[in-house]
Amino acid sequence: MNLLLDTHTLIWFSGGNQKMLSAKSRSAIEDITNDKFVSIASFWEIAIKASLGKLSVKKSLSALNNFMDENGIILLPVLVEHTIQLLNLKFHHRDPFDRLLIAQAIEENFHVVTRDKNFSLYNIKTIW
Repeated sequence: MNLLLDTHTLIWFSGGNQKMLSAKSRSAIEDITNDKFVSIASFWEIAIKASLGKLSVKKSLSALNNFMDENGIILLPVLVEHTIQLLNLKFHHRDPFDRLLIAQAIEENFHVVTRDKNFSLYNIKTIW
């Protein structure tokens, strides 16, 4: 199964904050038969929110990238097809970063590991 980790999921998993993850989400991430992806949009979101003082992260973006490499998590680029998919999305969710993750999940047929209940309003599978 291909998993797309939502930004908060990546932050909690990489920070070792297991209490914030559900048992089901942690199990899916740790399952070596699943391929794990993180969107470049998540790095963009972290950088913007951290620079605005809206998010405090323990790891630098470089350290986060190294963590992903060490744990076999693949960086997912934003493709034109993903942005085209945005045109079809209803506005159940207004956050631009989350909307892009949803579009990527639809286009790539990924399961999204997120606690955000608004993701389930779209035609994607979520894990939490």
